[in-house]
This record gives sequence, C-alpha cells and structure tokens, in this order.
Amino acid sequence: MENKDMSKRQMRKEQMRRKERQSRLIGIGLITLAAIFVAFLIIYPNVKPVDAVLPAPETSRQDADFNAVGNPEAPITITEYSDFQCPYCRIFYEKTEAALLAQYVDTGKAYFVYKSVGGFIGPESKDAAEAAYCAGDQGKFWEMHDTLFANQTGENVGAYSSRRLELMADEIGLDRDLYDDCISSGKYSDLVEQDAKDATAAGIQATPSFIITYEVNGETQTRVIQGAQGIEVFAQEIEAALAELGQ
Repeated sequence: MENKDMSKRQMRKEQMRRKERQSRLIGIGLITLAAIFVAFLIIYPNVKPVDAVLPAPETSRQDADFNAVGNPEAPITITEYSDFQCPYCRIFYEKTEAALLAQYVDTGKAYFVYKSVGGFIGPESKDAAEAAYCAGDQGKFWEMHDTLFANQTGENVGAYSSRRLELMADEIGLDRDLYDDCISSGKYSDLVEQDAKDATAAGIQATPSFIITYEVNGETQTRVIQGAQGIEVFAQEIEAALAELGQ
C-alpha cells in the first residue's frame, strides 16, 4: 500500500510539473507573440510602401526669401496663417495666390509672409511645417510649400509621414544630409510653435486667415481676411489700405 501511495504521489507531482512546464511554455509563447507584434508595429511604418510623390507645378515668385516673398519695405504686409493639411489653404494656393503675388507683391505694393499654425489640424501639420522651414535653409521653402500642397490627401492619414516628406525633399532636390540633420535636430520646432502662438495672439481661429498690416501716421492698422477668398476680396481690402496710405 505504501508503494502504491508513493507511486500516486509521484504521478501527481509529475502531472503538476508537466502543467507548470506547459504554463511556462504558454507564457513564453504569449510574450514572444506580443514582442513580435510590438516589433511589427514599430518596423512596419518604416518598410511599408508609400505612395509616389507628385511634382508641383512650377511657380515663379520674385524676391523669395525663406518664407516670404517681395520687398520687406513694401507699404503693406500680408501674413498668411495656414496649415498644409487644410484643404481651403490648398484652394487659396491653387486659385488665388499667383494673382495676389502678381498684382500686389511683384509690383512692390505688398510683402507676403507665410506662417504655419503649428499642429492646428494634427501632428502631420507640424511635421510638414518643419519640413518646409528646413527646405528654406537650402533656399527652397516655396518649392516644398508647393510640393506639400500638391501631395495633400487628407488629415493625418500619412500624406506627410517622415518617409513621404523625405521623398518630397528628394523631389525638390534638397541635400538630404542637411535636410535630415535639420529635421532630426528639431531646429524649427520652436518656430512652428511660435507661429501657432502668433496666430492665437492675432485672433486666428481658422485657416487660411490673412492679416494685412500697414502704418498710417505712425499707427499700425490691421485688416483681416478669413478663408480661401478670391483675388477680388484681397483687392478690395488692399486697395482700401493703399487709399488710407495715400497711394
């Protein structure tokens, strides 16, 4: 009887050991699967195919300097507050900007400045703005500006992922080492944030919005245009400002 009891105890112990081994193996298997899944989530965005980058139409801008166009001594300054993910900002770029530059910037009546609104729509807005400023270091802010709008596909859907922004940098012929260093260092992160603060201080609540500033008798005057308006709206406001200036 004693031997039988010992044999039963040994069998129970062996069964318990087997269960413990099985539990350990299952635990290890689950941990391994979880690690593989996490690794996939990290690696996949860097290896998945990305859509080809579309070239932007060639646009002539006289006296372009970083994120501005025209003569800084012009009597009127037009500051655009924009977001590269904003569809109405793209409409302004496609439908109105060229006429505005031709009629008022190229003629020396206005100085035009583009500013982002930080991450107004989302993180890709900020990333795109930083990419444009980094391109500006190589004298190609406006080429990146145009290429970003030409490749706008939606809000935070990967249109301005780091890999697509790199392809855009290649498309416009940037020195990739300089561009990559600029992006990785976060050189223009503070400037993009400052753009957003400036927009808030100016009362901007939607993109695109335009602040027209000029001085009359030493006092700064301001006019605001909201939305992707046509050239006739800009002309009305600018001509009224010029009239105040006696021009």
